[in-house]
This record gives sequence, structure tokens and C-alpha cells, in this order.
Amino acid sequence: MFKIRTSKYRHVFCDAPKTESTHTGFRLSTVTGDQQYIKASTKYFAVALFGGGGAVYVGRHDRPGRFVPGHTPTLHGHAGAILDFEWNPFDDTMLATASEDTTIKLWSIPEDWEPIAANGQSKKGTDIEESLVDLVGHAKKVNLMRFHPTAANVLASSSSDYTVKLWDIETSQELSTFEEMQDLCQDIVWDYKGDSYATSCKDKSVRFIDARSSKVGKMIKMAHDGVKGVKVCYLGQSGKVLTTGHSRATGREVKIWDLKSLDKPLHVEKIDTAAGALMPMYDADTDVIYLCGKGDGNIRTCEFEDKAPYFHKLNDGFRSTVPLKGVCMVPKRGLDIMQCETVRLLKVTNEQGVQPLSFTVPRKSDAFQPDIYPNTASNVPAHTAQEWWGGSSKGPKTMSLNPRDKSTNGAGKAPKKIPKCSHTLIRCEEAGNTNQVLGGEIGCSRNQL
Repeated sequence: MFKIRTSKYRHVFCDAPKTESTHTGFRLSTVTGDQQYIKASTKYFAVALFGGGGAVYVGRHDRPGRFVPGHTPTLHGHAGAILDFEWNPFDDTMLATASEDTTIKLWSIPEDWEPIAANGQSKKGTDIEESLVDLVGHAKKVNLMRFHPTAANVLASSSSDYTVKLWDIETSQELSTFEEMQDLCQDIVWDYKGDSYATSCKDKSVRFIDARSSKVGKMIKMAHDGVKGVKVCYLGQSGKVLTTGHSRATGREVKIWDLKSLDKPLHVEKIDTAAGALMPMYDADTDVIYLCGKGDGNIRTCEFEDKAPYFHKLNDGFRSTVPLKGVCMVPKRGLDIMQCETVRLLKVTNEQGVQPLSFTVPRKSDAFQPDIYPNTASNVPAHTAQEWWGGSSKGPKTMSLNPRDKSTNGAGKAPKKIPKCSHTLIRCEEAGNTNQVLGGEIGCSRNQL
């Protein structure tokens, strides 16, 4: 499996996390689908808690410790279980949650949020119960969400009603609806600039959809033969796409596709015969892929190159006997750069809580290492939702990770806040209209959106 070559990331390693650095004590809601079950911003992470009321625990990266049910403050407000959540890439304190109750809610985490004290003990506080914005439009439970990678306040959501909706969360408006899926959506991802998005579906197809017109531009009719879930990942600006799934013989596999010709994959990499779904974590800055599998203890690492053989093995990755239930990647802006930490994954486990896995490139110098830290996506959007919807196409604004440059590269500017309000979008079934409720006043127009 995989070829080996010389690379500056060849010896990247990850030590087993220490007990005092883990987040423990919560019973997680991890019984539905092949979700990640955890998402992170540079400051916080979120996990859905087991039980009614749609509760979410929001923890701080710098405050590991033990969650105490009924004592540690949480976020809750949905009428059903929370199935997915997503942090705004341009606002580290804004969290979106999707629920079985068919709604999406936007929340703001207070700057002084501190559910765990510095000594690792639970700290009594006030729960977050009031959302900023409620988005109502899906007819059935909302399963997946993804924020736009370059435009401010644009959110994509998919539902069991077999639709994908795009929202402008600042105005609480539904921008478009894609209705051509014939089965449940298993994954949704934006491309590098956010001009299109890809969906994998239970019908084994991967569709590439123009975000503004909601039309299918290209399609892989049979991405993988197996019945397990398919995950999709755009490989930066290479014009290539990675998919993970199972073969007909139930073996796990990874495929590379060229968007110019989707008739057959450029490369197929057989992994093993395990049953758990593979979740690829792709670092677009370094082209390193971290292959995480449900139920796996180990995490494989390889480097993508835009030519055959495409995959190059890196060291031994991370080895453990503790099975993984979910995983996410912390944004580059939240890493310990001076310790040569190139990626941090948060691993959800059954018995040992959430473990931070720090992948480090060994270097002897204590100085900033520019060769392993190319510029990365900043927290400043490239354009507004209105500009993007009008046709603007831009890659993400980037920033230097050198601590000396942080005051001059535009990072850290306060993003535009969404005021707390009762904006709600409601679908008018009998008339086919869209009603927008603003502060209790209802206006109905066929052409409002």
C-alpha cells in the first residue's frame, strides 16, 4: 500500500495523548450514520450529547477535564436530537446545529465561555439556550451541513427530504434548493473556491453541482460498489477528487478521480477488509491525507502528488488499540506552530472521551519553520454572500503562520457579527411561496428570494 519517497513530512509522528490532555465524562450521541460526531474551531470543539433536548457540549481546547452531567454548562434548544454541527470558518465563536426537528440553528459562544476550570474540574455556569437565527425550510430531519470556504455566512445543508439547500444566514434567506437526489445524502463538500459542491448519495453516485444554478454539472454514477457510505474530498486546486468507500467484496478502498474525465478513476488504492467507513482528513496546505476509519485504532498518513502513483506513504501515522468513533481537524490557526505541530486531530472514543492527536514534524531548531508551514486560509472571507451569489469567484484569503507576521497579514480581524433575532424561514406548502418572518411580521412573496 502506497509508495515511499523523500518528503519534508516523511517523518511526521504522533505520540499517544496524555490522560491530563483529554476531555472526558460525557455520553455522546453517536448512533446515527457515518458522521464525524465532532467539529472544531481554533478555540472550541463541539460534540452532541446523548439524550433528549438536542444538547451540545462546547469545550475549549486549552481546558481539558471532566464533564459532569447536570453541572457543566451546555448548549441546547432543539426539540430533537442534533445530527450535525459546523463552526463558521470566519467566526470561531459561531456554531450551526442541524437537528431531527428539521431546523438549523445558529449560536454564538460567549467570549468568557469556560465550562471547565483551569484545574480540569467542571465549572458551574449558565447554559446557552437562545439561538441567533433559526432556519426552517427542510421537510424532514437535517443530516449534514457545510459552511462556504470563501464567502461569508453561506451555509449548505442536506436533509432526509433528499434536498440540498443553500442559506444566507446573515439575512436568514434560502438562496437555492437542489432536488435531483433520489436517496439519502451521505456527504457534502465544497470545492476550493466554493463555486460548486459535491454530494455522495446512498444510490452510490457522486454529483458535482453548480452552487448558484443548482444544476448537476458532472456525475460519477458508481463511485464504489459496496453498500457502505462514500466520503468525498476535493484535493485543493489540482482538479482531482478523492473518494473513499467499499468494493463489492467489502474491502475498503480509496479512489482518485480527474474532474475532466469521470468515466473511470485515475487510481484505486486498496486499504484493507475492515467494515468501518473511512473518513479522509485532507490538509490542503501540505497535501497530506490522514485516513481515519470508524472502529480503527490506527490513523494512516500519506502524501498526495498530482501524478502517478498519486499516494506516498509517510512514516507509520498514529498507532493505538483504542477504536475511533469520530474525528475532526483543528484549523491551522489553532496549532502550536513553534512546536512544529502540522496537524491536530480530535479523536472521539467510546470510553476515553475526546483525545487530541498532535502530528509533529521533528526539527531541532526552535525557530519558525517556513518550509513546513505554507500560507494557510485566514479568518477573513474573500467576499460577501451577495458578491458570491452575484458571480464572484475567489480562492480563500491566506495568511502567514509566522507569529511575527500575525499583526500585518490581516488575520484576527473581527468578523461581522449576526445580530440576535427571531429570523425564521418558513416554507408555504400550499402556495409554493417562501415566507420570511421578521420580528413577528409575516411577508409572503413568490419572488422574494
